[in-house]
Amino acid sequence: MAEPIVPMDYVYGMKVVDIGDLRVARGKSRRAPSTCKHVRLAFDTDERRIYCQDCESDVDPFDAFLQLVERHHFLDAKADKLREDAAHTVISRAAKRMDAAWRSKTMAPLCPHCTKAIMPEDVVNGVGMTSKEWEVRRRAARATRATDNKEQ
Repeated sequence: MAEPIVPMDYVYGMKVVDIGDLRVARGKSRRAPSTCKHVRLAFDTDERRIYCQDCESDVDPFDAFLQLVERHHFLDAKADKLREDAAHTVISRAAKRMDAAWRSKTMAPLCPHCTKAIMPEDVVNGVGMTSKEWEVRRRAARATRATDNKEQ
């Protein structure tokens, strides 16, 4: 036999009855089956059945499989979008700093070597490239020449 329905008293004197309790008292599930979308499926391996944890009704195996496939496609599309967004995100701190400098409406960034302004239009057609290793060697040679000149 079902438990008795106990109305709850609230501050303003209203009596509230949970509709889920009324449904259970009449031998039904807490939620109407038509409103449940069967989001929380349970796969019972002992009884070899699939049921919804919310409305406690059995779910057709094909519908459960279809729901899993749709969820897989949704998550796969979401992962692809995240990968695509990560590819377009500027990760380099130097590139972020240059972008922030170019966003300024009144100031322009300066070249660290010749101290001339670098405008975004200067790099639209691309920039010249050189080997990082060569540049590191050139700067090291320049630094040793500068220290030799200071010693003399």
